Amino acid sequence: MAENNKQLISNLKLGHEVETQVLVVEAHLSSYSSPHRAGEKFLRLVLGDASGTIKGIMWDISMLDESVRDGDVLYIKGEVTEYYGLQIVIKEARKLDPRQINRRMLQPMSQKEPQDMLAELKDIITREINDTNLNKLLRIFFGDREFVQKFAMSPAAKTIHHNYIGGLLEHTLEVVYFCLNIVEMYPHEIQSDLLVAGAILHDIGKIEEYDTASFNFEHTDKGKLMGHISLGKELLDKKIEQIDDFPSSLKLELGHIILSHHGHREWGSPETPKTIHAFAVFHADLVSARLSQFTKIMQKQTPHEGNWSEWDRFLERSIYLKKP
Repeated sequence: MAENNKQLISNLKLGHEVETQVLVVEAHLSSYSSPHRAGEKFLRLVLGDASGTIKGIMWDISMLDESVRDGDVLYIKGEVTEYYGLQIVIKEARKLDPRQINRRMLQPMSQKEPQDMLAELKDIITREINDTNLNKLLRIFFGDREFVQKFAMSPAAKTIHHNYIGGLLEHTLEVVYFCLNIVEMYPHEIQSDLLVAGAILHDIGKIEEYDTASFNFEHTDKGKLMGHISLGKELLDKKIEQIDDFPSSLKLELGHIILSHHGHREWGSPETPKTIHAFAVFHADLVSARLSQFTKIMQKQTPHEGNWSEWDRFLERSIYLKKP
């Protein structure tokens, strides 16, 4: 098989011979437990491509001249075996130059086209944002070509939810639609265009948190040092500076939505939601993220694997999968 051919991970079955390109999602150097191999090491891997992930084992790490790191691209030969789920036992491996690889084969992407989602979001802005200052602010954001490109291509997370190209845009639209439903139930208590604007902007800091040039969405230095919440507030303030006499009350509300949208300090929010708009965005954001986690597990599980998923450490539960 030539190096430019690709076996998709989702198509691999027990006993399959594997010869393909994979992304190293996680790499952990482990020690043998056997006394006669004391001091020797092997690699536990999580390997990925656009179709999903699979565990990998490299018993002989001497086949590579340099250590394997998260984000590396490998060309491997091996066999699919089973050990608490499917895994590839790697018999041969070599590192590949990521610049020579078709990213679409290794990086998962939203099933929706970014351009279609952008058009949908811009239509919502036109239809729902009646306040002059909020409308002007969003048009400044989405009139910025660099911002739009990053916003359309960024993930919403590295691993937990919407962790694929276009994930941030898809997640943002979900949060917006949840908020629009909340407005219908509380039309007198909630200012619709403020809530929708907050929903659109709540995660903008993620365009600077993740390095979209990396194959596994590594955090940027700014992302590691500041986090997307602080980066989002910073981006908001910079755009507001371009608008003369932008109301301080609106700036305060939008800033609070961004700073509190994780809901709890122990979840990373500098503040807890203290306005009805911030509280609504927090819950819309949470529902979008959690349902994405549920659907990812449901899609991964095949019918013959039983009624329950494996334990998910992020959701802290197994999921009952049998349909009524």
